Amino acid sequence: MATDFVKTFVRVCKNLQDPCHVARFQQLCGVQGTFPDKATKPDSGRSEPDYPGLRKRVQSSDASVGNGAAGDATSAQVNGMQGDNTSRPDGPSEAANADPDTTRAKPLRRNSLTGDVGQEFLIHNKLLFYLFTFGTELGNEMFFIIFFPYLFWNIDALVSRRLIVVWAWNLFVGQSTKDMIRWSRPASPPVVKVEVFYNSEYSMPSTHAMTGTAIPFCLFMLTYGRWEYSFLFGLSVALSWSILVCVSRVYMGMHSILEVITGFLYTLLILAFFYPILDKIDNFYMMDRFAPLVIIMSHVSLGLVAFSLDSWSTSRGDTAQALGTGAGAALATHANYQLGLLLDPPLSSLPLTLPSLSVSMVALSLLRFFIGVAVILVTRMVMKAVTIPFLCRLFGLPTDDVRQARQHMKVELPYRYIVYSVVGFSCVSVVPLIFKILNLA
Repeated sequence: MATDFVKTFVRVCKNLQDPCHVARFQQLCGVQGTFPDKATKPDSGRSEPDYPGLRKRVQSSDASVGNGAAGDATSAQVNGMQGDNTSRPDGPSEAANADPDTTRAKPLRRNSLTGDVGQEFLIHNKLLFYLFTFGTELGNEMFFIIFFPYLFWNIDALVSRRLIVVWAWNLFVGQSTKDMIRWSRPASPPVVKVEVFYNSEYSMPSTHAMTGTAIPFCLFMLTYGRWEYSFLFGLSVALSWSILVCVSRVYMGMHSILEVITGFLYTLLILAFFYPILDKIDNFYMMDRFAPLVIIMSHVSLGLVAFSLDSWSTSRGDTAQALGTGAGAALATHANYQLGLLLDPPLSSLPLTLPSLSVSMVALSLLRFFIGVAVILVTRMVMKAVTIPFLCRLFGLPTDDVRQARQHMKVELPYRYIVYSVVGFSCVSVVPLIFKILNLA
């Protein structure tokens, strides 16, 4: 009986990993590839299909690290919607392009490691294209740069800093698991690569699905009972957020159905472990005199473990950035408590209620947000200007070309860790102090 169950489970997993399911879903959503009849190697004439499975990575530790340098050598092409409905020799027939609602498009961003701009495709359903583009952005870096600070400065500092803890550890576990399993992205063809930015990374599990599940569900668990709203409303928002992000990764051609489901379930396990101890972690960060030492040692050690799992990939920089941000925010939590700068409302005021919207309240929240973002951007710019030349001198590298310097792993990783540690500290401690001085708190 157990053997039959295992065989059935393996068969189901293999079926869910099939890229043909991704391609069918894309076609159902109005995405059509413009693949040539045969994928060939240049000058060889032999087909070169993109099979799933293990993929050999760039082995040099000084390989390109995804800052766009590789893309500079590529011929300039404008990505995004082209609005070109003319027929191409390698594309579909003129009949397919006759539909006025059909748009020829390219991936919005180049591949962060190789500089590849991706292949053109046709969009027959623009509404779904924009919906799933928004969904995938909910798991991208820019969203978290906006979301965490705004939540911290304007809504609930306690919830925001605990979300940062979950986000950093969740991303670390997900990226590390990717580099241990080492599965490649779904094969193209048949899958259309609507996005190519992360195409060089491994894909099992989907870290977009993980962060897109961890953030809304942890936000729901942290705020339900603390804020006044119905359980059904909170659960519906969290579930809708998670499903949108997960499904968008299949639409983008970045993950198989199995990888997305695994990312979703994997995150639920991580939340089951972390949520019961979040309060203890937060209190330790605030009150324990050894907290700064433990924070620095734990985050640096985990970074070193993750970076030794495989040769260079773009996920290294993301992992260093997340761990650095988490360390900086944790150190700032300790500093805030010691200096009496905590923004947490008293327990007697719980449950919290959303205040009625007013022009003055919206203006004040936007003013705090823009001032805070300006401080963070200046901090990042200054730290970047200081850190990269210092690391170049430390490792004997030329300092005249920042882009070239960041192609070295020994510069990029410490740079990301140091800079975003300071950014995380500034977000949680320095900016609220400025608000207090300016009477904006």
